[in-house]
Parts: sequence; structure tokens; C-alpha cells
Amino acid sequence: MTVSKTAEKSSEKAGDAAKGRKDTAEGLPEALQLGELSEQLGYVLKRAQLKVFENFLRCMASLQLTPAQFSVLLLVEKNPGRNQTEIASTLGILRPNFVALLDNLESRDLCARIRSTNDRRSHILVLTDKGKAVLTRAKKLVATKHESRLNELLGQANREALLEMLSKIANEF
Repeated sequence: MTVSKTAEKSSEKAGDAAKGRKDTAEGLPEALQLGELSEQLGYVLKRAQLKVFENFLRCMASLQLTPAQFSVLLLVEKNPGRNQTEIASTLGILRPNFVALLDNLESRDLCARIRSTNDRRSHILVLTDKGKAVLTRAKKLVATKHESRLNELLGQANREALLEMLSKIANEF
């Protein structure tokens, strides 16, 4: 195996840095210092989103629904007769990604695309009976496991304040 001199020097520097790092009492490396990053709203929002999505996926494991799939099912339920372009646009999902997401939901018999009678180029989305049943179960799981955990962590007043602040960013930024 051939290694360049630059790669050897980088490897040596990494080894030297590891020798100088602090370890915790358990022998694990001490957490990295985030510095200014911990004060960047975008960074903290993204970290929070990742944690919320991880919890959502755990709660929905039995139904195998992602946050995006759940959102699509909710919008289709609340907006009967709307087309896939409107649903995708409302959720901020790009067309190619939305088509793949719909293909997945259709293959699982959770929703169906029906050619619009008003515009033959357009497809409206409808929930199947199975989709309605899965969505009912998903709503219960979200309420009792996912949202309840967030409510417990934040408290009602903080939850409402956070929703208001995030909505302001989403609508006005």
C-alpha cells in the first residue's frame, strides 16, 4: 500500500491531537466544544429537528411511516380532491421526491392517484380504506407517544410559544 507524505503527516497530526484530548472518567472522549455554533439559531433548530424526527420514527416504527409520509396522509385527509402538486408545494417537497414518496404510499395501498376530471394532466390524491385506518392509528401514536413527550418536556405554555415562534419563522423569514 502506498501512502503519500501528506497523508502520513495528517495521520501523525491526528494521532498527536488524540494524545492531547481529554477523556471522561468512563474513558470516553470529552464532548467537542461547539463555541459560537451553539448560539446559531439554524444549527440549534436543525439539531432539535433531528431529535424530534428520531423520536417520531421510533414512535411510528410499527406503522413504518416517516414524518413526510404522515404529513402527506394528513393533508390528503383534510383536503379531499386536491392534486399532488398542491400537496407537494404545501409541504415544500420537490416533485421528484414527492413522486417517489407517493409511489411508496401507493405500493402500500395507503393512498391512490386518480386522474382529475377537470384536468387530465393532473392527479388528485385520495386515501384508501387502509390509508384511513393507518392514519387513525398514526394519529393516536403521535398524540400519545410523540407529542406527549414533547409536551412533557416543554410544558403547555412553552409549547405554544415555540409553535408561535417557529410559525413566524416559517411564514415570514
